[in-house]
Amino acid sequence: MLAAIMYGPGDVRIENVPDARITQPTDAIVRTTYASICGSDLWPYRGYAEFGAAGRPMGHEAIGVVEEVGAAVRNVRAGDFVAMPFAFSDNTCVHCQAGIHTSCLHGGFFGNSEVGGAQAEAIRIPQADGTLVALPGGADKALMASLLTLTDVMATGHHAAVTARVAPGKAVAVVGDGAVGLCGVIAARRLGAEQIIIMGRHEDRIALARRFGATDVVSERGEEAVEHVRKLTGGYGVHAVLECVGTDQSMQTCLSIVRPGGAIGRVGVPHEVDIPALAPTFVKNLTISGGPAPARAYMDELLRDVLEGTIEPGLVFDRVVSLDEVPDGYRAMDERKALKVMVKM
Repeated sequence: MLAAIMYGPGDVRIENVPDARITQPTDAIVRTTYASICGSDLWPYRGYAEFGAAGRPMGHEAIGVVEEVGAAVRNVRAGDFVAMPFAFSDNTCVHCQAGIHTSCLHGGFFGNSEVGGAQAEAIRIPQADGTLVALPGGADKALMASLLTLTDVMATGHHAAVTARVAPGKAVAVVGDGAVGLCGVIAARRLGAEQIIIMGRHEDRIALARRFGATDVVSERGEEAVEHVRKLTGGYGVHAVLECVGTDQSMQTCLSIVRPGGAIGRVGVPHEVDIPALAPTFVKNLTISGGPAPARAYMDELLRDVLEGTIEPGLVFDRVVSLDEVPDGYRAMDERKALKVMVKM
């Protein structure tokens, strides 16, 4: 079968690899119909990773059709149309029951040599009963993009909002205007935020943020951005910040704009981020939470909203490529010529 393999910075190739196959009775094989390129895929693309001689299978967001199931699988069967969260989990262990599926005792993450990546014609799904979420078999094709976001970016934006304690009447800032940040705007509005400040500088993304519910825009950076946010909030700062970038600069901005007693939900994969132990985190009584989003925990409620048309996160996709064109999709996202790329098989 064909799959995307990354061999080093900027080096993504579509190659023939061994067919995905069942190795455990709890596995299923899913034929991919739609996948995507994630902003976090750009970290290794830009050199923040190690690469073995065999390269890295890429992709962790997909929806597709079940082709085969292992002997112990009970909840899905061949022919089912399913969504695959970016982490697999049994959905029964103590951590899953607490809603932290990304720490499942029997789980792990897609996009590695052991499991394989989702930017491929098929993928092996460990812990299929706990991982896969059945989708309506006759779902409108117009919903496919939004359904695909539930496997990662919409769930991740929602996780940022939940861990930042977004609630009705709150003032919220979203740091980062990528796909996750834009989905964070959707989540903040969905949770009832009164004021939603999007912090970004790309006109097309800002327009989409406003469509999703952003009430204010801050395009400056550094101290100018901090002062602008303070001005928009009467000098107090925001109650909640959604950190959707992962750099030290973005975290320092978050720490500067959140008001005392506020919360930061961090979902940007951190790279060389320094969080001071005393000031301002301790002195301001801040809550800093977040991490890899337990997408499986959120999928049922978000799926309902997508099917009812309450939210439309699929609008973050602005380019569609074939599997053969995935290397071009990486280049487009790396060069900011695309916000988020869908891979249609």
